[in-house]
Amino acid sequence: MRMEDKLIFTIDIGTQSIRCGLINKKGEIIGLEKVKYDQPYFSIKPGYAEQYPNVYFESLCKASQKLFSKHENQKKNIIGVALDCFRDSVIICDDDMNTLRPAILWLDQRQAKASEKISWYSNLLFWIAGKYQTLLLNRARTPAHWIKENEPEIWAKATRYMSVSTYLTYQLTGEYKDSISNYTGHFPTDFKRRRFYKSDKHFQGQIFGVKLNMLCKIVPCGDVIGTITKEASELTGIPEGIKMYSIGSDKSCETLGLGAIDNDIGAVSCGTASTIEVTNKKYHTPEPFLPAYPSVINGYYNLEIQVYRGYWMLGWFASQFAQSEKKESKETNIPIEDILNSHLNDVPPGCNGLILQPYWGPGLGRPLSRGAVIGFSDTHTKTHLYRAIIEGIDYELKRGLEGIEKRLHKKVKKIMISGGASQSEEICQIAADIFNLPTHRVQTYETSSLGAAIAAFIAAKEFSSLEEAVKAMVHPGKVFYPNKQNAEHYNYLYHHAYKKMYPRLKDIYKDIKLYEEKYIK
Repeated sequence: MRMEDKLIFTIDIGTQSIRCGLINKKGEIIGLEKVKYDQPYFSIKPGYAEQYPNVYFESLCKASQKLFSKHENQKKNIIGVALDCFRDSVIICDDDMNTLRPAILWLDQRQAKASEKISWYSNLLFWIAGKYQTLLLNRARTPAHWIKENEPEIWAKATRYMSVSTYLTYQLTGEYKDSISNYTGHFPTDFKRRRFYKSDKHFQGQIFGVKLNMLCKIVPCGDVIGTITKEASELTGIPEGIKMYSIGSDKSCETLGLGAIDNDIGAVSCGTASTIEVTNKKYHTPEPFLPAYPSVINGYYNLEIQVYRGYWMLGWFASQFAQSEKKESKETNIPIEDILNSHLNDVPPGCNGLILQPYWGPGLGRPLSRGAVIGFSDTHTKTHLYRAIIEGIDYELKRGLEGIEKRLHKKVKKIMISGGASQSEEICQIAADIFNLPTHRVQTYETSSLGAAIAAFIAAKEFSSLEEAVKAMVHPGKVFYPNKQNAEHYNYLYHHAYKKMYPRLKDIYKDIKLYEEKYIK
């Protein structure tokens, strides 16, 4: 086989769809097939977000078979399989890997009472650090606690507790193993040491209420997890015996796919959850009690700030306010997002003083926070609100980036941008203006798949270094340069309005929480 013919088979598991691809050493996507789930999740109660685990594997099989129906002749060139997946979602199984209930997804808003006791020492440490509310939120948001309290008969049967990626890895290889990069969120993960905590009694690990013997074996990123089984091959079309490598989370792969491997580059993901990541060789926390996450490349960490639900809000906006645009979309067959984005420049930068704080869900540093909009007047339209959502997300990512820069003692020089919303030139320009930095796209929007392929080619020893792999596989796309006048508008509003919102509103958020506890059942 010629070097240039070698391919990685990529599996990108998203919240709304799955993509299977074939990518070569030049970073070219030879083939890609996408399968959307019939519904991304279902809700048996308001705020719940669940999905049947078999939906993911069945969709993987459909996408894979569809891909190979068009590229059967490429099977012989596949040298490895790389899977990346969304994070912080839980599947529980018995010893035979039978699922015991639907997966609880990262979008889920339910909260447990979390009355299971932890050590007084842990309580004291969090109290002294001023993070006791963070401790309570983390415990309340942990699926294990909710299942114990509300479905004890199911928890009694549970012997395996895993991420979605682990479940799919088992379906493909028969191995109960995974990468530590896939275990961000509500798991007892020791991020700095790239493993689970060694003891069930660790003062941070015990927060999540999961016994270590329920968790999978961690395989270092870049090592072989297993090989594709005969049964999986028959269902997916992936050749039997092909090596599957330990890769990791979609966000880390996305950052790698953007070529953001130096700590003077910020990687922005305009996805359902919107993030900014900076890659660094040394472990640093981006905020107090917010860990850096292990990169899909051993020896590196991703310092990340997330806007929970991020560009998910644009879909919410479309469903609530864009009825005329829905009609136009149906008549013209143009995606509703493209129609809405085409009107972004009808509104000036800063939205005539309309400022939005995108706290759609509580964060570790702000456990009682809520979303807020200030500055309304009779001049504002729904397009102002739509643009304000986008600007608010970027303001918050900029705030997060400033914290990362402070901890690293280094300024970011450019932004790399990807994700579905980055297909809009208007959205990319807004980012360039708010960050006041050149904002770059690369050759593809499928950067999670590209990053997974890069990591797998490195694992297969097809490149001598990370730098060589990135140079060969990541190629420049369009660059958006800041508009000086727009950047001045945003800089003023960011410092004189946006950064002041949370400090002024946080006590009000506490009162709203008390109101809910008192009056809303």
